[in-house]
Amino acid sequence: MAKHIPPQSIWSPERRPRPHPATSPEEVDLAESDANVANDNQAGRDRRSEFQHDYDRLLFSTPVRRLADKTQVWPMEENDSVRTRLTHSHEVANLARSIGVRVYSTSSKEFELSGISSDAVLSVIQPILLATGLGHDLGNPPFGHQGEAAIGGWFVKRKEWIFSRTAQDGESLGADAVPEALHSEFTGFDGNPQGLRLLTRLQTHVDDLGLDLTAATLAAGLKYPICFDNVDLRNPLRKKGGYFSSEKDVVEWVREHTGLKEGQRHPLTWIMEACDDIAYSVLDVDDVLKKQVMSPDDVLVILRHKLHENPTVTKLLSRFREVEKKTMSPHAQHDIKIQYLRAFFIEALVTHASEQFIQNIGAIFDFSHQMPLMDNSQLCSALKQIAKQYAFNNPLVLRTEALGAAALDGLMCAFWFAISDRTRFDDIKSRRKSARSSYIFSLISPNYIEQACAPDVHGSNANGMRYRELRLLTDMISGMTDTYAMRLWSDLQAVPHVNGA
Repeated sequence: MAKHIPPQSIWSPERRPRPHPATSPEEVDLAESDANVANDNQAGRDRRSEFQHDYDRLLFSTPVRRLADKTQVWPMEENDSVRTRLTHSHEVANLARSIGVRVYSTSSKEFELSGISSDAVLSVIQPILLATGLGHDLGNPPFGHQGEAAIGGWFVKRKEWIFSRTAQDGESLGADAVPEALHSEFTGFDGNPQGLRLLTRLQTHVDDLGLDLTAATLAAGLKYPICFDNVDLRNPLRKKGGYFSSEKDVVEWVREHTGLKEGQRHPLTWIMEACDDIAYSVLDVDDVLKKQVMSPDDVLVILRHKLHENPTVTKLLSRFREVEKKTMSPHAQHDIKIQYLRAFFIEALVTHASEQFIQNIGAIFDFSHQMPLMDNSQLCSALKQIAKQYAFNNPLVLRTEALGAAALDGLMCAFWFAISDRTRFDDIKSRRKSARSSYIFSLISPNYIEQACAPDVHGSNANGMRYRELRLLTDMISGMTDTYAMRLWSDLQAVPHVNGA
């Protein structure tokens, strides 16, 4: 018999309540449809768990599809075999599912004591891990970490006035200024809290619930379980803000239903984080080999030098020698060696992550654990160093990222002009003052504008007019794909200002 899940459970399948009762005939029909779906679920016609629904919603969502044109390492790469954020996210999800099965099969008792039944690996653990793996990078702007730096840098250059005055030489915003405690949400812009905002706010929903995911899935996706005001660079769990103040009410709701507190990370988040590290280390090196920047033999030479008598490296050396004895072309040998590298490294790191989780499972479930699972893996660290040297520091990557950063800076200037150049300060939708700003403002996604104008239900500090304006700006910029950003910047440069406006 399935174990009853307590009201406060880290596995809570609850979804946020609809804020208003159905009033119109259309809303009544929708409510009845939802009730019919629930009845179908109970009758067994839809056997998916709530968490399987979460994964399916993510899989078919627009933001996930956009990841196909967002940088993993190589911006706007024409080689189809090289990874994008989409392929990276699918791989993270798959790795997370594999580790989830391993740790549950070894330590199921710990999971069951936390409030789930003995058959929950398929209906709870796997779909949550698949969902968090697929969604972990949704908030990343164009050009990855360089895009984050470009957005943050734009605010840093304007920090003396952008948060407190109408314009560089303008009047004080008074009560509409952004509180100083919230400045770092913009100057230190990060894709993780933007991802939570994307999932819970920015996707169109009849009741303004985003993708309407469960409390447990949202909790597991919160990599840094703190607000920006509680950042502590000395603590791996607190080195970045995990949610914006605009989503504080969502996080409070999640905590109400999961029992988690500020600074407490959901147990499955450790697995998702480890799989992201594995993908960054192994699969980014795999892309270096696909790009023929270096060879599999080069990787092995570096690792033999860095990791003396590492068993995985030793096994690979033996396999490479076996391949070289085969009567096949050098090209075929090259490809087979890449396959061996990928398979052996993934297996070694997945095993390491699983063992670390199991060894620390008590501390993970009582929320006292601090160190990421892959931090003490020498193999993971060595592979990351190779990726950094030969991928992230590749001149082609650096050049494209520099072009992308310049485009984002220009786009932010253009969209800020369009957002702020209006007839009424208290109404974001009011008429623009120029044809150019009217055109640029028309390019902003309507659901982003609606969210910027939403009723003040997200906390008084978070909803001053300047905060809303800046959040609208970052929503628009971070939602772009690489190609769209470059194309749009080229287009906007062809639309001149008039009379110096």
